[in-house]
Amino acid sequence: MNSLSKKQIVIILFIAIAAIFRLLPHLPNVTPVTAMALFSGVYFTDKKFAFIIPIFAMLISDIFLGFSTISIFVYLAFILVGFIGIKSKKMSITTVLISSISFFIITNFGVWLLAYPKTVNGLLECYTLAIPFFRNSLIGDFFFAAVMYFSFNFVSKKYLKTA
Repeated sequence: MNSLSKKQIVIILFIAIAAIFRLLPHLPNVTPVTAMALFSGVYFTDKKFAFIIPIFAMLISDIFLGFSTISIFVYLAFILVGFIGIKSKKMSITTVLISSISFFIITNFGVWLLAYPKTVNGLLECYTLAIPFFRNSLIGDFFFAAVMYFSFNFVSKKYLKTA
């Protein structure tokens, strides 16, 4: 394997810091998870790292937080958000919103499959009860995406001499 570039090391550090924020006390669903996946997809030039590094960070933090019955859906949503980052090649209000909605749809579909009656009413109830958590997710997604985006641009210009 080739040695990691300075840029890749900085990206890995950003992801590690974001994963650590998952471990700190926070409001429900106000976490850097979606922002971390989107950031990875956008900024890693070696796209295999766009999935490997953030999933590894999630696994490590989940060892401390605990895995749940919907963890597989969280990881699937996480992978899709990384793919959104790869395809869009940018972090923007639109890509953060699409990522947030995708994450919401996939993870709550998992909640419905595992915990609600398999009926239209069960599906509607599941998504309806998840709306307050979605509000919090949006707050976290936009906040952490902005912090990661602007911080990375600052570090890139000042220390990596890019962008």
